[in-house]
Amino acid sequence: MGIRTPRAAGGLAGLTALIASLVATPGVATAARLSPGAVPGRQAAQATLTPEQRAARLVAQLTLDEKISQLHGIQDAEHLRYVPGVPRLGIPPLRITNGPAGIGHSDDRPYKPATAMPAPIGLAATFDTRLAEVYGTVQANETRDLAHSLIEAPDINLTRVPQNGRTFETYGEDPYLAGRLAVANIRAIQRKGVIAEVKHYAANNQETDRLTVDERIDERTLQEIYLPAFEASVKEGHVGSVMCAYPKVNGSYACENSSLLDTVLRGQWGFNGFVQSDFGATHSAVPSALAGEDLEMPTGTYFDTAMRQAIEAGQIKESVIDRMIARRYAVMIRAGLFDRPLTPAPIPAQQDGAVARSIAEQGTVLLKNSGAQLPLDPTRTRSVAVIGPYAGAAHTGGGGSSQVLPLYTVDPVTGIKNRLPSGSTVSYADGSDATAAATLARSADVAVVMVGDSEKEGEDRTGLSLSGDQDRLVAAVAAANPHTVVVVKSGAPVLMPWLDKVPAVVEAWYPGEEDGNAVSAVLFGDVNPSGKLPVTFPRADGDTPAHTPERWPGVGGTATYSEGLQIGYRWYDGQDITPLFPFGFGLSYTTFRYGRLHVSPVPARDGRVTVQVDVTNTGRRAGTDVAQVYVSDPAVAGEPPRQLKGFQKVSLRPGQTRRLTFTLDRRAFSVWDTAAHAWTTVRGSYQVAVGDSSRDLPLRATVHVAGATRS
Repeated sequence: MGIRTPRAAGGLAGLTALIASLVATPGVATAARLSPGAVPGRQAAQATLTPEQRAARLVAQLTLDEKISQLHGIQDAEHLRYVPGVPRLGIPPLRITNGPAGIGHSDDRPYKPATAMPAPIGLAATFDTRLAEVYGTVQANETRDLAHSLIEAPDINLTRVPQNGRTFETYGEDPYLAGRLAVANIRAIQRKGVIAEVKHYAANNQETDRLTVDERIDERTLQEIYLPAFEASVKEGHVGSVMCAYPKVNGSYACENSSLLDTVLRGQWGFNGFVQSDFGATHSAVPSALAGEDLEMPTGTYFDTAMRQAIEAGQIKESVIDRMIARRYAVMIRAGLFDRPLTPAPIPAQQDGAVARSIAEQGTVLLKNSGAQLPLDPTRTRSVAVIGPYAGAAHTGGGGSSQVLPLYTVDPVTGIKNRLPSGSTVSYADGSDATAAATLARSADVAVVMVGDSEKEGEDRTGLSLSGDQDRLVAAVAAANPHTVVVVKSGAPVLMPWLDKVPAVVEAWYPGEEDGNAVSAVLFGDVNPSGKLPVTFPRADGDTPAHTPERWPGVGGTATYSEGLQIGYRWYDGQDITPLFPFGFGLSYTTFRYGRLHVSPVPARDGRVTVQVDVTNTGRRAGTDVAQVYVSDPAVAGEPPRQLKGFQKVSLRPGQTRRLTFTLDRRAFSVWDTAAHAWTTVRGSYQVAVGDSSRDLPLRATVHVAGATRS
């Protein structure tokens, strides 16, 4: 039970106004725009220094003891995620909170409550970079409200293994989608003077044996699939920090992997922030420092006594740790953390809760709606049976370090009661007794069954089936009441053996603290669902790409990525496997038509291609669709059949048409050349397809590319 938060007035228009007000909330300027001279009280000499120069001068004044203290965190009776400052030099501490679903485990004993946002996988289902921005704005504002300076977010590891226990924290299976959302999220966080930390670099795609597994991934697959979202986070998002991950990649632990940290991150991409280890992911002092790790967390197992001994023994120069510390200081200075002390402030629960609710609504995916079962008509629905293990309380998020202690919750029964007129009946059963649940369902006009999963950090699911007797529960309720709606609250794909027996299915992910209100708004049509699947839903466990022990969880401590480029929908398309629901899929309470496709026949001089298409709302309700652009390479390129290269969300009145324009850059027509260690375009004809899912692409055109351009 909980409080009922107000809807943003005017539906999407009201949300737009709310988003605008949040994003425009006065805060610290972005790192790129921060002017040292604009900070009151700064000495004139410092005002002319760059953050790097100022950081270097501070490091030069540190004693060796102080330097060692700045290389790692501490944990004691007061602190959990904390790097101490140096008060005599005005160097502030670094207080860290986990993300990415809100303010998770933080440097507080006990943890403080915050807004439990919808799971990031639900944000990904919106296919909306503006919502990723407002999501980041809430994250940053609440990080500052709790007087913290860094949030470990976003998590952009791809869904290679849908059983992965942390899929709910991520943006799905496609690197382009993940990259676009990550850039928007990071920019919003850092605009407020909070450091974003993109994680887990790189290829942290399973929880099973995550501390030791060696992931064998070829160079092309790394560059084309598992690194692009990180690259975008660095080059476009200008992220301040990168978290190096637990696993080994090609024989070397991520936090001492010079290929990942030095050659790619700093060399190819020009990253100028600092690298922090995942908690306990550091395995050495000297190799890690030389490879590019800057900060060990949560304590100094290697970057304390062992590092001091290495310096004294001449195994590593003191100038190396000077550079490590200076990188972090420069990022903190850019964010304003040296000059604007953070002070606690109350979190605006109602405002942030309204945003969480709206994002949950827009991320909800309508998977099936036979006979227009949905939306429910509250004037004709006099009794509703709400049934299932995920019907009695709000499903606020997954488990582990990302778990948020919510400020409040709205449970599903309350949400549905709030929506129905007085005199209506809402009954509830937890579903533990399928026979009793069926009896309750039989007596109601509509039965709403809420099933799902509870993913958590540290372990993978053994399969994609719903746990316990949830499948049997759905079948029993559907047999008792033909007007059965199934609401799935999962962090990843689940199997649906009962799909043909129910008229309507909704994927709500982990809706966050506003669960009850968000789900009921979709069920009763206050919100026309527009979510699209950021992950493919398979028909069986064996249909997934990593379906052999060698691929997942690995054999002899090694997980072999032998599926190569074929991750997610790329695999299903390449293997000609029909999924249960394809990537990008999602129904609406209205219908849409695509037409008048125009594509540049050849790229412009800068390699860009323009795509234009009309989208028309052909139904009777206002609604929103996500137009998606996929590119198919020439066969000689050896790429998957099609790959997402653009998307736009469009809201339309009944009968309204809008012409959308997409600009595809040279990367959309490039592959990784392992001989040249660079991106290159392959000569030939590329097909551009447009529609509203990876398997519904009615419009197609051809682009002829000359090829051989490297970058």
